Amino acid sequence: MNPDEPEDQKPEEERAEAAASDPAPEGDPPARDVVYVGSDAPPETAPEPEAAPEPPPAAPEVVYVGSNDDPETPAPLYIVEPEPPQPTPPQPERVLQTPPPADADIPMPRREPTRADRQRARDARVNLDLDLGRLKRRKRYGLLITTISVLFIAFVLAPVTWVALYRFADAPSTLLMMQRAAEGETIRHYPIPINRMSPHIVRAVIAAEDARFCEHEGFDVEAIQDAMESNAQGGRTRGASTISQQTAKNLFLWPERSWVRKGFETYFTALIEFMWPKRRIMEHYLNVAEWGDGNFGIEAAARARFGVSAADLTPLQAARLAAVLPSPNRWSADSPGPYVRRRSATIAQRAGVVRNERLAACALIMDRPETNR
Repeated sequence: MNPDEPEDQKPEEERAEAAASDPAPEGDPPARDVVYVGSDAPPETAPEPEAAPEPPPAAPEVVYVGSNDDPETPAPLYIVEPEPPQPTPPQPERVLQTPPPADADIPMPRREPTRADRQRARDARVNLDLDLGRLKRRKRYGLLITTISVLFIAFVLAPVTWVALYRFADAPSTLLMMQRAAEGETIRHYPIPINRMSPHIVRAVIAAEDARFCEHEGFDVEAIQDAMESNAQGGRTRGASTISQQTAKNLFLWPERSWVRKGFETYFTALIEFMWPKRRIMEHYLNVAEWGDGNFGIEAAARARFGVSAADLTPLQAARLAAVLPSPNRWSADSPGPYVRRRSATIAQRAGVVRNERLAACALIMDRPETNR
């Protein structure tokens, strides 16, 4: 090896040997290979994406004319250059118009009404009048139907239902009982069936109040005529109310006398005569009749006046109780005065006639001809 030979002209192997034999300069440690382990390794740099190649320019369209369709050999007739892209025209700006408020006064164009307009207006007025007339008639008909319905419920349905209920049930109270209770009296009322009442009281009230109870249909026409003749002659005022009428009054109506109450009494009398047997009418009559001092019904009266039950009344006791029925708060059955004694004797005598002639057969089974007493 020639020392005078330039460095760059030395063979490559000699340069490598010289580099290996020369010691490294002091202060500069030899380079080491660095190995990264785990998460200490630096993140790899992602390669930058390559730019998309630009599309080649559009080739001109070649149009061939003739019978030869081979694009390699025919001679072009002309070349059609592609049209450059046209710029999009600007869109007009959309302007949102706010509608005017509902109460805004928008002027409307006025025009003179034509004959057709006037005819339509007249037709509209005529139709409106017809509609109003029909509406008024409907209101009148509706009011009439409502009135009829109310009257039907008040005077037909409700009374019939009430009477039908008492055909099987006992009356818990009456308007007269409520009135006496409001006046401060203690009400004693013990309804019992007629088979637990003494037959003497049934015969006594028939003899005293309504001798033709089993014969009439709620109204004693003969008694009404006799009462009218007696009252017309100026004699003592007489009543002609039957036991059926008194039962209707005591059960369903108020005690004060008036023509209105008399009308309702007639109506209810007809209902109970039609819907109840005579035995049930007599049973209700004896269970709601007033006998004074807050005693209503024959059971309460028998206990209060004589200390016995209604089934144990004697003919005399029954006659005295029947004698005070017209004015129970004025007369006393247990301490009778001269009038009550005379009237009681007359009633007891008539009760015997009622028994012998079977005038109480409609209310007393034992008085019927087929029953062996």
